[in-house]
Amino acid sequence: MTFLWEPRIQCRRTPAARGTALTLAALTLAALLWPVMARADWPTASVQSSASTASASYEGTVEAVRQAVVAAQVPGAVVALQVKVGDTVRAGQVLARIDARAAEQGAAASAAEVAAARAALDVAAQDLNRKRVLFQKNYIAKAALEQAEAQYRSAQAQVNAQAAQAGAARTQTGFHTVNAPFDGVVSVLSVERGDMAMPGRALMTVYDPRALRVSAAVPAEALGEGARGARVQLGDSAQPIEPSRVQVLPTVDAASLTRQVRADLPPATGAVPGQFARLWLPGASNAVPAVPRLWVPAAAVVRRSEMTGVYVLGAQGAPQLRQVRLGPTQGDRVEALAGLSAGERVVTQPQAVLRQAAGRP
Repeated sequence: MTFLWEPRIQCRRTPAARGTALTLAALTLAALLWPVMARADWPTASVQSSASTASASYEGTVEAVRQAVVAAQVPGAVVALQVKVGDTVRAGQVLARIDARAAEQGAAASAAEVAAARAALDVAAQDLNRKRVLFQKNYIAKAALEQAEAQYRSAQAQVNAQAAQAGAARTQTGFHTVNAPFDGVVSVLSVERGDMAMPGRALMTVYDPRALRVSAAVPAEALGEGARGARVQLGDSAQPIEPSRVQVLPTVDAASLTRQVRADLPPATGAVPGQFARLWLPGASNAVPAVPRLWVPAAAVVRRSEMTGVYVLGAQGAPQLRQVRLGPTQGDRVEALAGLSAGERVVTQPQAVLRQAAGRP
């Protein structure tokens, strides 16, 4: 048996070689970061600080000033639904139809009874005319004439009664067609085709999107000077809106010691009933002290998935992405609640930084 010995050469990395490798890695990293670090002429803006007046916010909801729950007035099966949730309707538009076959047959029977009563009235009128002629010629007694007149009046009253009953039957037939009470939007649909409608049962809800308001419960002690200067904020990040009218209800809830404040929204706000809103009252007795507010340009905000941040210029003039927490927007600026300090400079064109870092012009 023969053993072959194969020498294996092992190379050791000297300290000089390791230093060369680290130098090359550092140069490579510097080359990658050079497009971002080299530029010092980024368009920037300073984080502005402004004082805010003492104010307090109260949670509220958006309500429709004009809202109607459309209900059935007669029993019957729902045979047609002409609208769905979210549809815009006009006043008088047909929304639903209820089975009206029995009501239509009742209306036809009432119309026939009216025709029979009119025929009886014609007979009584002719008989009355003959009795008057005979009475003038002294062929009949006055009692016979008075009896004919009574029969004519009875027939006329019967016609009026049957006509009123026929009108009620026609009106009852009209109840089987459900119409829109005003121009609005269908927000709730409570029945489906084939459901049984009963008097008083809600079929759908319609509201007017042009007349909305924010309603909030405010402690009575905070309304010492009323609700002057109130502002409405739809959501936590929206810009405050000046309401067109503010109303404070005169009653106080005995359980919570609060009063209801209603702030009418101007048109075209995009709000919907049930939406969360905040009511801001400046100068309220329980308002928080005034604190400085920090503002940055809205164009400087970078949103990546669930992260929101801005590029802040570092000590060497290189932009560094920093996560921030933002507040409401006012015009072309947004409030920075956390992550920034007054006087720091942020890049107003973050896309240019990304392009420069990727090596694109």
